[in-house]
Amino acid sequence: MNHTIVMTGASRGIGRVAAEHILRRSPDAHLRVVARGSSGARLVAELGAGGHRVSYVAADLGSLESVGSAAIGIRDRLDRGELPPLRGFVGNAGIQYTNALTEGPEGFESTFAVNVLANHLFVRLLRDRFAAPARIVITVSDTHFGDFRHNLGMVPGPVWKSPDVLARTGAFPEPHTTAAGRTAYSTSKLAALYLVHEYARRLPAGIDAVAYNLGFVPGTRLARNADPVSRFAMRRVLPALTLTPFATGRSAAGRCLADVVLGTTRAPTGSYVDRARVARSSRESYDPQREAELRAAAEQFTEAHAARTDAR
Repeated sequence: MNHTIVMTGASRGIGRVAAEHILRRSPDAHLRVVARGSSGARLVAELGAGGHRVSYVAADLGSLESVGSAAIGIRDRLDRGELPPLRGFVGNAGIQYTNALTEGPEGFESTFAVNVLANHLFVRLLRDRFAAPARIVITVSDTHFGDFRHNLGMVPGPVWKSPDVLARTGAFPEPHTTAAGRTAYSTSKLAALYLVHEYARRLPAGIDAVAYNLGFVPGTRLARNADPVSRFAMRRVLPALTLTPFATGRSAAGRCLADVVLGTTRAPTGSYVDRARVARSSRESYDPQREAELRAAAEQFTEAHAARTDAR
């Protein structure tokens, strides 16, 4: 049955691998990729080779205004019948900065804006357009465990605070440092898990929400804002870890993401999928009070953009 899957972060890395798998293994899918600037047309041409159905909508995920415009554009095309029924959303894009001081156009700290609020605004504006059975997949990270076993000590663990604090710059000590930027990243991934749990409670039956952890994948552009030494290590040194249990190669991580999106990996709503299997996320990640508090804050932070796009 023809259907639409909306995906962020499909341009390169594991997202590109996953997109190729999705199109090859699900020929009835129309993949609607969210891309920045002129990269969208190139991505459509490359992914659409061989007759695959691919289109794009332009958006800057660091801007809620831009995200809202992209989401309403998708809604409009669904309503006009220009896209087949919506059965999937993949929030795969993510960012990590070398500080906790980078601010987006709406005044939110940029890690939180991209990794948390952009996904939430897409889900908020598309939630009544999903046709069951449907699956929302949000890419998270095992950095949210905050221990050596899961991140080899490379990323500090999350430091939870009120969402009003986390959403703004300077939420962590010495906010100008790389350590603060990495703390913002791990904390944003904990926040993403909280929202997945809330979606699982609140979305209608047949619309599942799943968190996907790709593990440590060297060679991606996640560290593109890091210092030159760290970028060199990610590209040239750390990929050797994929020969060990401590890291995952891009091909394997992308294939596992596609498995989750397509339902090959069976995972009930609210699940945490660690690469190829359902697992338990950290003990800290199960906190109904924090989950409800974060969802309420995310609704508040995105309200103006949701209302503005609804009025169009």
